[in-house]
Amino acid sequence: MREHQREPDIVELARAMNVPKEEVVFALDAILDPVSLFEPVFHDGTDTVCVMDQVGDTRNTDDHWLAAIALREAIDGLDDREKRIIRLRFFEGRTQMEVAREIHLSPNKRKQEKGQKAGKTAAVTA
Repeated sequence: MREHQREPDIVELARAMNVPKEEVVFALDAILDPVSLFEPVFHDGTDTVCVMDQVGDTRNTDDHWLAAIALREAIDGLDDREKRIIRLRFFEGRTQMEVAREIHLSPNKRKQEKGQKAGKTAAVTA
């Protein structure tokens, strides 16, 4: 601070302490005072807005929660082979051709089964 007449930035602190800048960021975050979710951030005389009202969770919405339940129930209704195909394709990110090769499925048979599964999936999600 004396040298530049200002607070040092993160890079300068990291260089002076000979540590990665990420460690400086973690250390600075650790010294922040926690804030209650019920801490008011705005009050107009009638309504009070709290921190909790400003914090959003877009991943865990009711729609995602219901979709996860429906997906779990649909997968539970599949046989072991079908579950393996779903796991390989959608949870391990394999291509259709990679899955077909792994389960020893010919391209024509794969197309037939894909059509049958589409009907099964439509019945489950309807």
